[in-house]
Amino acid sequence: MTRTVIEGCAVATVDPAGTEYRDGHVVVEDGRITAVGPGRAPEAQGATGRAEHTEYVDGSGCLATPGLVNTHHHLYQWASRGLAQDETLFGWLTTLYPVWAGIDADITSAAADAALGWLAKSGCTTSTDHHYVFPDQSGDLLAAEIDAALRVGVRFHPCRGSMDLGKSAGGLPPDEVVEDRDSILTATEAAIDTWHDPSSDALVRVAVAPCSPFSASGELMRETAELARRKGVRLHTHLAETLDEENFAREQFGRSPIDYIDDLGWLGDDVWLAHCVHLDDTAVKRLGTTGTGVAHCPTSNARLGAGMAPVRALLDAGAPVGLGVDGAASNEQNSLGDELRQAALVARLRGGPAALTAREALELGTLGGARCLGREADIGSLEQGKLADIALWRVDGLGHAGIADPVAALVLGPRPPLARLLVGGRTVVEHDHLSTVDEAELARAARTASRTLQEATS
Repeated sequence: MTRTVIEGCAVATVDPAGTEYRDGHVVVEDGRITAVGPGRAPEAQGATGRAEHTEYVDGSGCLATPGLVNTHHHLYQWASRGLAQDETLFGWLTTLYPVWAGIDADITSAAADAALGWLAKSGCTTSTDHHYVFPDQSGDLLAAEIDAALRVGVRFHPCRGSMDLGKSAGGLPPDEVVEDRDSILTATEAAIDTWHDPSSDALVRVAVAPCSPFSASGELMRETAELARRKGVRLHTHLAETLDEENFAREQFGRSPIDYIDDLGWLGDDVWLAHCVHLDDTAVKRLGTTGTGVAHCPTSNARLGAGMAPVRALLDAGAPVGLGVDGAASNEQNSLGDELRQAALVARLRGGPAALTAREALELGTLGGARCLGREADIGSLEQGKLADIALWRVDGLGHAGIADPVAALVLGPRPPLARLLVGGRTVVEHDHLSTVDEAELARAARTASRTLQEATS
């Protein structure tokens, strides 16, 4: 049995009561939290000796929070950062689709290693990935990114994406990057059978994720939803990101994006949707009523000029809302910790200074994300019995000097360095450096992958 005791830190549990401690402790045994509360850990009070199997972590000057949960990403895009810098979403996509047609397993592996490593350094303990580009003869891209997540040491929810609606059929992507529907359904079911782990402490769970209404046919959307529900896994797609998409849906389908996917069986408490920027009041209410989750990606939406999602209205309607970094080609920062601040600022730009508090922003990045992924029983808050996915942030440095509230320091101040990041009790980051992989090697491999990809398509 292994045991870790973190003491002397502020603790924001993000439990339903919003419990916090100015000076508290968290105890971890065999990958789960066994105690959290004020003061020193009970086992340590009055102790004359300490068991050899127990590690004591001095948390003074730190804030302990749940590990952050990333609800939307495209890991392969790390190899295409900094391109199409001034385009709208549709222009950005048409510029980058030909570049992405050159990805293979090696490029995907290097990109995933770098992106997941940097996410971990930003406080992320669980990440999704929405991978929907599968060029011919490119190798097993899903396996490449799953292996990367296991190397870095984060929990991973790969979403087997797909596109079958090429340009010749009225879609946006070029025909050379789409697949036929039968191949998609076969590959998606095989991915679930091979990788999906339904257990409560799973490191890998698979979701079903056709890309979007402008790149996936209605038949594919309907049949993948049926497949996901037959296999007992979750569903994910992009929706209502831009006005271009709104216009596309009304021209092609005669209704809004929300009405369109509702007709296809794509709303429910087993679904979470990326972006949802352009929603009217009826659509917001529909998402809340059905329990459909939303992956809010404030930095990516700003980078592409897409707009500001109605997060306050979605929360008030009862929809689960989490945070997403989105792909590194539309968010080169690739930092989930920084999305806490971005979410608070964007909500206030839209709705005023009370639209989203610092603690609500932290909840979006933790328990809200866990709700989107159907894992709120096991991650997203620091509570006894939950998995020991814990971020220990240093908030005693120059960048946070003078901010008395540690949660405000985390959310509104500069992103703090990590004293420790635990995933299931295992140390993944210590003293702001990755413990599981060589950062310099990740950077070298990522540079090589980016150069290889961009030279091949230049």
